[in-house]
Amino acid sequence: MGLRDSALLHYPRNARVKRRVTLWTRIHLDPWLCAFLLLLLGGGLVVLYSASGQRPSVVEAQAMRLGVALGAMAIVAQFSPKTLCRWSPVAYGAGLLMLIAVELMGDIGMGAQRWLVIPGVIRFQPSELMKVAMPMMIAAYLHRRALPPSLPDLLVCAAIIAVPVLLIARQPDLGTSLLVAASGVFVVLLAGISWRIVAVLGALAGSALPLLWMNMHDYQRQRVLTFLNPESDPLGSGWNIIQSTTAIGSGGIFGKGWTMGTQSQLEFLPERHTDFIVAVLGEELGLIGMLAFLTLYLLIVGRGLVMANQAHDTFGRLVGGSLILTFFIYVFVNIGMVSGILPIVGVPLPLVSYGGTSSVTLLTGFGILMAIHGHRRLLPR
Repeated sequence: MGLRDSALLHYPRNARVKRRVTLWTRIHLDPWLCAFLLLLLGGGLVVLYSASGQRPSVVEAQAMRLGVALGAMAIVAQFSPKTLCRWSPVAYGAGLLMLIAVELMGDIGMGAQRWLVIPGVIRFQPSELMKVAMPMMIAAYLHRRALPPSLPDLLVCAAIIAVPVLLIARQPDLGTSLLVAASGVFVVLLAGISWRIVAVLGALAGSALPLLWMNMHDYQRQRVLTFLNPESDPLGSGWNIIQSTTAIGSGGIFGKGWTMGTQSQLEFLPERHTDFIVAVLGEELGLIGMLAFLTLYLLIVGRGLVMANQAHDTFGRLVGGSLILTFFIYVFVNIGMVSGILPIVGVPLPLVSYGGTSSVTLLTGFGILMAIHGHRRLLPR
């Protein structure tokens, strides 16, 4: 019998252990995770200033959005996991309704219909909200069921994932649809699904690739072909990846200096303050700057995994694990596409690229993680 098991024999199940109460425990925030996030946000604003062409207005607008996002994180952290679980179907249903509204009357920008607009108030992308609502919904469904999930439960989870993913893919937004699907799949994997089933599903997904190719838009097929051979159209579809890899490579170890990049400041690099901000980072701050940001991301992911592992119920473990793994995939996909090891799918660098909806969604996810960790039942040591 382990130490933890023997201790449980001498304490009631709902016993609470006295510990020093700090401000952090009162407000249910994790100081380490908050510190890592604030360092990342501050560094991101510094890079954004250069990437935007030294426009203070862009940095001020992003800082205001980040302030709203941090407020949302702090508010969400105050809810108990039971409350979050109870409201998960509502959040998922609201997300579906907004995606349907995008399909019917969404605002069109850059050839895609992805936004809802409340005139004079806000313009936001509902698909981003599903990155949080999706894992919450599946975790809420599975947490009262025997694990690993049975085949009927897996079919229900597949339907929960498929509906919003198909709606997002129709906008079209392949990158976000894949990330939303990943957030749901991670919950199922963390629930203890058999590796045999994983292998079968992987084989089915591989066999469906030709069907996916046939249903992709022309520009999406071109992105894949450009990924395989960027030099085939250097002044057209290959321009973005050629310029981004050139910028990263030219930065060397120490970089050219903040605001001193050539590819970025002379506007050879497209979307440099959003999807391709990593190229600005690599060119101006070099390998050292890249490693500093990667270290922050790894610290955030590592701390998040520890917090998810310490959750005391199935819902908390599944949601927390999925949110932090999705955040990791978010980072990996953006850096991979900008450096040329993945096709370009239009995914921004989380909490660094310019954008409001994405930042609010990501920090809300961290608020959920802190809520799960901060409200966990105390057990005797």
